Amino acid sequence: QVQLVESGGDSVQAGGSLRLSCGYYGHTFSPYVMGWFRQAPDKEREGVAAIYTGGGSTYYADSVKGRFAISQDNAKNTLYLQMNSLKPEDTALYYCAAGFHWSTDIGRSWSDMREYNYWGHGTQVTVSS
Repeated sequence: QVQLVESGGDSVQAGGSLRLSCGYYGHTFSPYVMGWFRQAPDKEREGVAAIYTGGGSTYYADSVKGRFAISQDNAKNTLYLQMNSLKPEDTALYYCAAGFHWSTDIGRSWSDMREYNYWGHGTQVTVSS
């Protein structure tokens, strides 16, 4: 079974930066798409960012555009999420996820959880003001 292991979550003051990492193991082929999701207390889980492995296209939630950057290092089997200018509103449990199935229109469905077959355990990001 494919396993995803996350790291990098921490407590930081508003305006600070963090970089989350997600290593993925046990796969035969590279993921088709990888993404980051987050869930804050009393809120629905939402897509934060995703990257299409084949073409390198990236996708972001409006709330994080310009502040977060997703990237992937295939040689290291690692997904990253660079988070800058963090806000208290970014406080949430962050999950990484990998999808190994083909998607007709990933640009439209990247934030759909059904696109992802495997999920990490989550890493907590807490931003204080």
